Amino acid sequence: MRLNEAVEDAPAYPFLRVAQARRAALERGVELLDLSLGQPTDPAPPAVRDTLALAAATLELCEYPATEGLPELREAIAAWLARRFGVTLDSQREVLPTLGAKEPIALLARLFARAGDTIAVCSPSYPVPERSARARELPVAVQTLSAATGWLPDPDAIPWGRVAIVWVVNPHNPTGAIAPPELLELLAERCRRSDAILAVDETYSELWFDRAPASALELEDRTGVIVFNSLSKRSGLAGLRSGFIAGDAEIVSRVRLHRSDIGTTPPAIVQLASIAAWRDERHVRDARARYAAKRAVLVAAGRRAGLEHVGGPAGIFLWLRVPDGDDTRMFELLLEHSLLTVPGAYLGVGGEGHLRVAITPSAERIEAAAGVLRSLVPAAA
Repeated sequence: MRLNEAVEDAPAYPFLRVAQARRAALERGVELLDLSLGQPTDPAPPAVRDTLALAAATLELCEYPATEGLPELREAIAAWLARRFGVTLDSQREVLPTLGAKEPIALLARLFARAGDTIAVCSPSYPVPERSARARELPVAVQTLSAATGWLPDPDAIPWGRVAIVWVVNPHNPTGAIAPPELLELLAERCRRSDAILAVDETYSELWFDRAPASALELEDRTGVIVFNSLSKRSGLAGLRSGFIAGDAEIVSRVRLHRSDIGTTPPAIVQLASIAAWRDERHVRDARARYAAKRAVLVAAGRRAGLEHVGGPAGIFLWLRVPDGDDTRMFELLLEHSLLTVPGAYLGVGGEGHLRVAITPSAERIEAAAGVLRSLVPAAA
């Protein structure tokens, strides 16, 4: 059997290591307070459930969904982008529904990089852009982020001239840092000069607690710019696997053409439910308020325990600095006391010395986790 060595030799997906720790704890009979998953736990919006039920009862399920998605869904996404960011997009040419955000993120290097091209990513960060590039055996330029630079990329550290795609996560995962519009503008301009794509993962755009992040779609010139978003975080609908790409019409067109070969369009029943989600903002505001309250509880408990949040004002994670820098030891210590987090080292170079802590569990479990932090960590330190 011939195997792709680049795939076989890649380190395990970092969250598989956390899953292994979770399974081992459960096998020991430990009931975990799981703060490791970026998976919302709020109930689905009623309008989405109602639409799913109606669609299941009335849709003909024998037809393949069209690659470009339902026109109504493309229009609903374009309308949401207009309301949220004040931008006008052609729903036929500049918007494409996708199977969540991870699917098109993983595809981009496959479609828009040639042998020898470099993919620019940051670390720590969401690992899929880097892993998909390495699976194609493409060179990867990894820029290490730090608190000193606000966990934001430095355009001057990118190898312009060799790079085909520049990846930005905004708001940043795992730190919650927000890229200012001026940085996005500068990156887009440098990408245009280098004939590169600026790819911006905006999955966490609606989970902010200070100021609403800007979108790369607000740039005056969107040539070479493509944005990714989904309902997984905004609406807590990770189980629907529904997202979109939007931006440069040529990029959207080429992704659409390729996806006709691999059949990854969301099912019609999912697309109809997605329309209901994109049209409703109330459930997003309600969820943001719940997240803000839970976030405040954990920030205070972490600070009391000596684990300071040193990230930005957005996202569904806290980025806690470990006083002695040993995030693995702290991870293991907390796990011994039923609290599951993610060591920053699991998320790439630059993550060492931090813990990623999710604010997604229920308010009751967040309070219980805060109790662990308040009572255990000072004594252990």
